[in-house]
Amino acid sequence: MNSANRRLLCLAAVWLAFAGALRAAPVTFQTDVAAVISKAGCNLGTCHGNATGKGGFKLSLRGGDPDYDFAALVQDQFGRRVNTTSPEESLLLLKATQAVAHEGGKRFDKDSWEYRTLREWLTAGARRESPGAPTLATLEVTPSERVLIEPASSVEVKVTAKFSDGSTRDVTKIACYEVVSVAVAEVSTHGRVTRKESGETTLLVRFLHLQEPVRLAFVPARPGYKWANAQPHNFIDREIYAKLQTLRMNPSALASDEVFLRRAYLDLLGILPTAEEARKFVGSSASPLSLAPGFSPVNPAPKNTSAAEAASRTSEAVKTAPRFGTTSTGLKPGANERMLTKRAALSDELLERPEFADFWALKWADLLRVEEKALDSKGVQDFHRWLRASIAGNKPMDQFARELIASRGSTYANPEANFYRANRTPVIRAEAAAQVFLGTRLQCAQCHNHPFDRWTQDDYYDWAALFARVDYKILKNARRDTNDKHEFVGEQIVYLARKGSVTNPRTEKSAEPRFLGAAKMDFDKQDELEALAVWVTRPDNPLFARAQVNRIWFHLMGRGIVDPIDDFRATNPASHPALLAALSGEFVQSGFSLKHVIRLVMNSRSYQTASEPNETNRDDELNYARASVRRLTAEQLFDTLHQVTGVTPEFRNFPAGTRAAELPGARLEGRRGRRTQLSPDAFMAIFGKPPRITTCDCERSAETTMGQAFQMISGPAVNELLTQSDNRLGPLLEAVKSNRDLVTELYWSVLTRAPSETELTKTLAHIEQAKDRRSGTEDVLWGLVNAKEFVLRR
Repeated sequence: MNSANRRLLCLAAVWLAFAGALRAAPVTFQTDVAAVISKAGCNLGTCHGNATGKGGFKLSLRGGDPDYDFAALVQDQFGRRVNTTSPEESLLLLKATQAVAHEGGKRFDKDSWEYRTLREWLTAGARRESPGAPTLATLEVTPSERVLIEPASSVEVKVTAKFSDGSTRDVTKIACYEVVSVAVAEVSTHGRVTRKESGETTLLVRFLHLQEPVRLAFVPARPGYKWANAQPHNFIDREIYAKLQTLRMNPSALASDEVFLRRAYLDLLGILPTAEEARKFVGSSASPLSLAPGFSPVNPAPKNTSAAEAASRTSEAVKTAPRFGTTSTGLKPGANERMLTKRAALSDELLERPEFADFWALKWADLLRVEEKALDSKGVQDFHRWLRASIAGNKPMDQFARELIASRGSTYANPEANFYRANRTPVIRAEAAAQVFLGTRLQCAQCHNHPFDRWTQDDYYDWAALFARVDYKILKNARRDTNDKHEFVGEQIVYLARKGSVTNPRTEKSAEPRFLGAAKMDFDKQDELEALAVWVTRPDNPLFARAQVNRIWFHLMGRGIVDPIDDFRATNPASHPALLAALSGEFVQSGFSLKHVIRLVMNSRSYQTASEPNETNRDDELNYARASVRRLTAEQLFDTLHQVTGVTPEFRNFPAGTRAAELPGARLEGRRGRRTQLSPDAFMAIFGKPPRITTCDCERSAETTMGQAFQMISGPAVNELLTQSDNRLGPLLEAVKSNRDLVTELYWSVLTRAPSETELTKTLAHIEQAKDRRSGTEDVLWGLVNAKEFVLRR
C-alpha cells in the first residue's frame, strides 16, 4: 500500500471516529437547545424572559427553568412553535431567521450553528430528555483575571464546560458574555474583551445555569512609573498596596493631622472636634488660644470675666499657632512612629466616648427600620436604647445578631423583638435577615431563579419558611389612621405560632424550612429561629463575618470591598478578596468585636491617606489609593451647624441639647427648632435622612443636589443659626478683641485648622469694611460653613 492510500485510510478512520462521536452525543434540549436560546438573547428580560413575556411567548429568565421553557416551546399554543415533520417550517426557526415577521429581529442565519442545532433537535422529535445525556457540572473560564498594561488592549477568554460523566467541552463560542462596566470595555460574541478606556471591569461568562466572573483591569502605560515606597502600617495596607503596584498606581500622601482629626471625629462621633481639641491634637506648638477662664467656644464666657484680659492672653498664642496650608504631611525621620502612636491613641479615645455609641447606633437604626409607624414612639425609643447599649457595651456582633434573630416576647419589655415587628411577613423577614446578616440580596429569586447568583426560587421560599411561624399578639392598637393597616400604636407580643407555612409558587406546595445553601433540617429539638441564630453566626459560616466587616469598611472608607455592600455574589467580586478574607478572620478571632475592626482600619495608612490625588491615581475610585470625599450626612450637618454656631438644638419631648444623631426615630415632625421656617425634619430630608422603610444602607442618600446648596447658601435654617442673638458670636466677640484672633478661632472651630495668611488678609479686610463687627463676623462664619471643607468629609 502506497503512502497516499495510507493517508486516505487514516483520514477515513478519523472521520468515522468523529462521526461516531457525533452520534454518541446527540443534540439535547437541556444542553444544546438551551444554549442556543440563551446565546440568541431570547430569554433575557428585554425579550421573552420578561415577567410577562413578549408577543404572547414567555420563557424563564436566562433559562432558569428548563422544564418551563420546554413546555413553552413545544406544548404551549397546541405546539404551534415546532414542527417535527417539517423542521424548517417551525415558527421557532422562521421567526429567528426573520423568514416571517419577528419583533425581535433576526437572531441568526440559516447557515449558523444555532440553526443547525435547532433543526437537528426538531428532526429528532424535539424531546425534553435524552436518556443517558450528561448534565453540566462546572464551568471553567481562563483567565479568571487579567491586568492589561498599554499597549495591550484585548484578551480572549476560553470557556470549558465539565459534565457529570467527566467529559469536557469547549463552549467558548456558544457561551454568553456581559461586561459590567460598558464604559471601560466591550466584548464580542466569541469572548474577546477590548479596552475602551482605562479602568477595571468584570466580565460575566454564562453557560446554561452556571456563571463565572472574570476580573479585568486595563492599565495606562505610565512611562517612568516608579513605586513611591509607601510604608504599610498593617496588613490592610499590604493588600491594598500590592494591587496598587500591579495597577501602576501610587497612594496619595498621608493626610495632615488636622485632616485626620476631623475625619476621625466625623466617622466615629458624627461631630467636629472643638477648637481646643484640635489645637491640642495638632501639637504643642499650636497651643490653645488663651481665652477667658471658663470660656468655651460654644458656651458663653462667665460674666465676671474681663474681655480685655481674654484678648490680651490670645495674642501670643495666635502668633505661635502654625499655619497649615497643605493637607499632606511630610515626616522627619522618627516622626512616623510618633504620629502613628498619636493617631492610634486618638482612635482609642474616641471609641470610648458616648457619642460613638450614639452615632453607630444611628447606622443600625437605619438598617433595622427603627421608625415610628410600625414600632410606635415607645417601641422606637426602647429599640434604639437597646441598640445604643449594645454598641456602648461592645457587645460581640455575633451575640448582637443572635439576639435579634431569635427574639420574641413583648416589643416593649424585649426591645430586640421589634426587628420582627418592623418586618411583618415571612418574605420580608427572609429578605431582611439575608441582607442584614449575610450580605445577600434574595429579592430576584422570589419570582424566578436568581439571574446573577446561585440562589434558586426553591432556596428563596425554603429560607422564607424559617420565618413562617412568627406571629403577633396585638395588645393594643391606637393608630391615628384607622384605614392604615401598616400603622401600629401599642404593645405587641412576638411569638412562634404552632403552625405557619409559605407556599412555593413553582411547586404550589408548602416550602420546607432550610438554611441558605444547606440541606433540610429537623427542628424538633430547637425551633427555627434559635437554630438560625446559631447557624448565621457560626465562626465557620463566612457569610456573616464578611458581611459585617464589609459594612464597617464602607462606613469608614466610603465604599465597600464588595459594592453594593449587601450584594455578595460570585458575579459581583470583591475589589480586594484577600483583604476581605483577612478582615473577616480578624473579626472572628477578636470575638466579633466591632471596635477591633474599626481600630484596624483607622490605624492603616490607607485610612489615613489624603484625598488629594496624584498623577497615577487621579481617575481611580475603586482601590483606596486616596481618601473618599463625601458629603456630611443629614445628622452630621445638622449637628455640626449647631455646634459651630453655638446654638443649642431643641426637639420636642427631648432634653435641650439633644443632637440629631441621638434621636431614635425617623420622623421629626412635631419637634421644633427655634423660630426657623424650615423644620428639622424637612432640613434633614433634603440632606438624605432615610425614612427607614427598607432594610438597606442604600436608603440613605449621599447625593449632592441644588436644593442642598440653596439651603446652605440662602436657606432660613442656616441664616437663623448665624443671626441668632444668643449664638456663640456674641460671647466670642466680647472675649476676643483682635479680629485676627477672632478669625483664627472660627477657622479652628469650623474647619479644624488655622487660616492661611491669604485667608486671614481677605477675611480681616471684610470684617473691617463691614457696617459693624458682628455682621462682618456673621459673613465670615457663613462663608466657612459653606466651604467645601465644611460640608464634605475628606
